[in-house]
Amino acid sequence: MITNFFIPELNNHDVQELWLQQDGATCHTVRARIDLLKDTFGDRLISRFGPVNWPPRSCDLTPLDYFLWGYAKSLVYADKPQTLDYLEDNIRHVIADIRPQMLEKVIENWTSKLDYIRASRGSHMPEIIFIM
Repeated sequence: MITNFFIPELNNHDVQELWLQQDGATCHTVRARIDLLKDTFGDRLISRFGPVNWPPRSCDLTPLDYFLWGYAKSLVYADKPQTLDYLEDNIRHVIADIRPQMLEKVIENWTSKLDYIRASRGSHMPEIIFIM
């Protein structure tokens, strides 16, 4: 996917202005992938074993990770799609139905989360619950 889709898609953008943040999943940090991403993003790669290390005890710093994927997934699979075409249709419909107000709330909540992370200097925050 990286070589056949992601990298070619980047040709439509000024990569010198982009950063890539990937999670620390082992399958995403194989040496060949990290090297390919380093070649593409240089010092603007946030990853385990990348030039900018993934933050310790990170609580997934992207708004997609902590809310939107779970929300979309629950709707996509609500009627238990049985075929790939049906699954793809569900994904398209769910994404198309997400309203700007929800995205604004996601970003507002995410910004608040970053403020807590910054104030706690990366330590655990068991008393904080982020609600949509």
